[in-house]
Amino acid sequence: MRIVLIHPNYHSGGAEIAGNWPPAWVAYLAGSLKSAGFDDVQFIDAMTHDLSEGDLRVRLAELQPDVVGTTAITPSIYVAEQTLQVAKEVVPNALRVLGGVHATFMYKQVLSECDSVDVIVRGEGEEIIVELMESVRDGRWPADRNRIKGLAFKDGETIKATQAASTVKNLDAITPDWSLLEWEKYIYVPLGRRVAIPNLARGCPFTCSFCSQWKFWRDYRVRDPLKVVDEIEQLVNEHDVGFFILADEEPTINRRKFIQFCEELIRRDLPRRVQWGINTRVTDIMRDKELLPLYRRAGLVHVSLGTEAAAQLKLDQFNKETKVEENKEAIRLLREADIFVEAQFIVGLDNETPETLEETFQMAWDWQPDLANWAMYTPWPFTPLFQELKDKVEIFDFSKYNFVTPIMAPEAMDRATLLDRVMHNYRRFYSRKALFYYPWRGNGYRRKYLLGCLKAFAKAGFARTFYDLGKANYWGPQSKDKVNFNFDRTRTIAKAQMDDWQSTQDIAAQKRAQKVSRDTSFKMPNGAEVKACGGGDKQMDDVIPAE
Repeated sequence: MRIVLIHPNYHSGGAEIAGNWPPAWVAYLAGSLKSAGFDDVQFIDAMTHDLSEGDLRVRLAELQPDVVGTTAITPSIYVAEQTLQVAKEVVPNALRVLGGVHATFMYKQVLSECDSVDVIVRGEGEEIIVELMESVRDGRWPADRNRIKGLAFKDGETIKATQAASTVKNLDAITPDWSLLEWEKYIYVPLGRRVAIPNLARGCPFTCSFCSQWKFWRDYRVRDPLKVVDEIEQLVNEHDVGFFILADEEPTINRRKFIQFCEELIRRDLPRRVQWGINTRVTDIMRDKELLPLYRRAGLVHVSLGTEAAAQLKLDQFNKETKVEENKEAIRLLREADIFVEAQFIVGLDNETPETLEETFQMAWDWQPDLANWAMYTPWPFTPLFQELKDKVEIFDFSKYNFVTPIMAPEAMDRATLLDRVMHNYRRFYSRKALFYYPWRGNGYRRKYLLGCLKAFAKAGFARTFYDLGKANYWGPQSKDKVNFNFDRTRTIAKAQMDDWQSTQDIAAQKRAQKVSRDTSFKMPNGAEVKACGGGDKQMDDVIPAE
């Protein structure tokens, strides 16, 4: 039985300006399938190769798969649906499978609008996909579809979802198959090295109202650090990977295991051959300030911080409890440890103003991170915060839910002005850095890395791919009146999905998150202090109870 996995050809001008990123989902699913005896697994990376619909038709016609699977985050959902439509036309007898975070939570929307999806895998896919493929191989599909947990499908005109499957409890049993990827295609532009995205942990123990990660992964699990280093060593030795970014939302939550991970990298002398980056919290940097030299010796060179986003963020809604002075101090500590630091700002809520945007720039320049990024707020429709803001959301063209397109319309300015002011921040920050900082600061490696980052920005800016500027017809302040975000305003929410948004489960989860964020007397069972969005300052134990 031949299984073909396809990464959909979606581009947004966001994170991809730093390079082509290897789709880790393919390696993890393929590894589970091959361990279960499915040896004929093929992969088409339509995004990296920028394959046209015609090219995809040719590849599918050549491969003649029995199953076609793809995935979708919210902005890539329409491309993923069209990918399966192509499969329906070229190989009509193949089972068409869709997975990913968007399909998991919006399965009623997807199945209402798209008839090319046969079945949706909801949640973590490694165990569900194996059971699904076994039923196909053994001739038990579709008779078995109501028995397999973690699926959604249409039965006639009725949309059905089976009971949710358990999360993968033994992450160390998964052996990803990285050999499917064409590694020469995945290059991290700032260093010109091959890049990978392994993970140390899955999930997050916090319940931020704007985030979907805690809902998707459901419980927080940490892999054996030694096995993660085994995987990284394999990527370095067999695929010449020279840089990796941990896929974790916050890999430093479990301090003991993160330290163990770093010490093992050092013991194997891997930092000489591979460097790496992470996303984490300001509070964890403050907690670990004495350990930052150790982290740097382990090869950690880039930390992206969810810092501050100025007054407009409505921090009580976001459940974010960092302080401005902590942000500045964390950035200083990282710079002193010779770790590049990137400050992340979220902009574009309904009460954004030119003054609050100016405030974020002044913060960035005062704090002096090496890099700064202003991301447009994206109202994920499956998060609790969306329920509070949905009356102010007028755009349901999910292809634009990409962190670079202003979905919300601020009351104080139009979207074009918002984009122009954000670009004004970028122009000022990076022009000053290019002239007065990057060429003159630090040792050779630091200078090379920062100039490489600047090169990536410049390349994307010249090509008008940065922030999708070319597609939006933005060429500078003089073009502000001609900006067009090309929203498809015919896109709406299916009635079945609207009804599901009011589910008691979501409402209960939202209330729990709000209660925990405001009740300072509440303590986690393991004794760690709870501050929603990771404001705690204590190490978390290995085991965190699932909800």
